[in-house]
Amino acid sequence: MSQKKINFNTNVLFSKVYGGILDTGIILSIKDGVAKVNGLLGVQSGEMVTIGLTKIKGMVLSLEFNSVSVVIFGSDINLKQGDAVYRSFLIMSIPLSLSLFGRVVDALGNIIDGGSPIKSVLKRKIDTKAIGIIPRQSVREPMQTGINCIDAITPIGCGQRELIIGDRQTGKTTIAVDTILNQKKYGHLYCIYVAIGQKKSTVAQIVTFLKNAKAMKNVIIVSATSSEPATLQFLAPYSGCALGE
Repeated sequence: MSQKKINFNTNVLFSKVYGGILDTGIILSIKDGVAKVNGLLGVQSGEMVTIGLTKIKGMVLSLEFNSVSVVIFGSDINLKQGDAVYRSFLIMSIPLSLSLFGRVVDALGNIIDGGSPIKSVLKRKIDTKAIGIIPRQSVREPMQTGINCIDAITPIGCGQRELIIGDRQTGKTTIAVDTILNQKKYGHLYCIYVAIGQKKSTVAQIVTFLKNAKAMKNVIIVSATSSEPATLQFLAPYSGCALGE
């Protein structure tokens, strides 16, 4: 038998592959807000993707041999096996602007307080490598909480990490809110309050309290309430740190 020589058109083959399996994928399974996607061979870790016809946003977290795992930022009720997933070529980031102070945003940086939207051209990656110990500025300026027993016993400095730990209904949030109120006297400290897993009514009460005390101008509130998907609650602390940095 004679063998026929096959000539491949490399340009056509490359365009089909690059425009298909490298940039798009298909959902294999969905469970607990995480979709397993086949394809997306050219995707990067932490890259944003668009899922299905509803264009729900997602982020790639796990890169496996022949599939990737995508965290879905929204309801996955309308998603099903076989839906297409598209790359955005953008690493997950949050918009930055000084106009965010005094506003309430979600974990993706969207304004959710009912006010006017904010235009921002500057963005910061949510998952950014922390600065090393040596290049950091030393903790040299005190941070007053306004609570005498804390300020007298536990010295806290600007840039220092301090854990408030305790059982439910012991006043942890009260200490944080009182500290934010005390910064109104100085006006040079910016505060970011990240509400994770709280009720919407509780977050609304905090916002109203800070506005009535005229202490909201130097505060950004990142809200990921208990009614939102667990994936957004997972992303909220990363967004809060990105805004602070």
